[in-house]
Amino acid sequence: MEREEITYPLGNSDFLRVLTNSFKEFIEKGTSRSTAKLKPLHGAIARDLAEKLGRDYTVFSQGYGIGKETKIRGRYVNKAVDITVKKGERAVAGLAVKFVMQNYSQNSNNYFENMLGETANIRCGNCPYFQIFIILDKLPYYQRSGELSRWETFTAHNAEKYVTLSQDDASIYFHTPNKTLIYVVHIPDNDSLSTSREYMDYYRRLNPSLSLTEHDYNDFGNGVIFNDYELFIEKVHHTIMAL
Repeated sequence: MEREEITYPLGNSDFLRVLTNSFKEFIEKGTSRSTAKLKPLHGAIARDLAEKLGRDYTVFSQGYGIGKETKIRGRYVNKAVDITVKKGERAVAGLAVKFVMQNYSQNSNNYFENMLGETANIRCGNCPYFQIFIILDKLPYYQRSGELSRWETFTAHNAEKYVTLSQDDASIYFHTPNKTLIYVVHIPDNDSLSTSREYMDYYRRLNPSLSLTEHDYNDFGNGVIFNDYELFIEKVHHTIMAL
């Protein structure tokens, strides 16, 4: 499958191409257990942030630099973080990245609760923490057999907990990320697919590019940025530089 060419600094259209490359890695591997999809995504964000911050900072992530994550000291446990920014030996920010491509409903609450817990652990350890949550607006739901039993959509109802989160005061609630990016994307539909293998084979042949969803969601407060990577990474950059 052809990969999209990426240029830096990342604009919103560039970020969509990064997500397209991540999706293609997932399709080529044919399993959600592979970490291959993480490298083009985490690595691109890490490089973009590193170039914005300059030489005084070091960014650690899969797909960038030494190609490994590093741990941030938390209030309760030390945590390996998707993207870590250090100034000297001190961690000055962490970013967690989640890209959901299948079986959302059974994990929806777990995703959210884990996000709150890991955020509280890091932020209570006096380190800013940011979250990026990416999801297809229409996802396959598979049985263990690999049968595609139904299609799920990411709806305004699913977004409600993020709307509530967006209204929290992050200076008071340490389970709230300093800023959260919600990115909902779309791939061309094919409702005739009936198994995981058919799904993977079809999109390998199609070689699709991702686009922004056309669905409407509830209005988010200041804590959440919706489908605007450029604004989000600017907020991350400003928070780090202000420390």
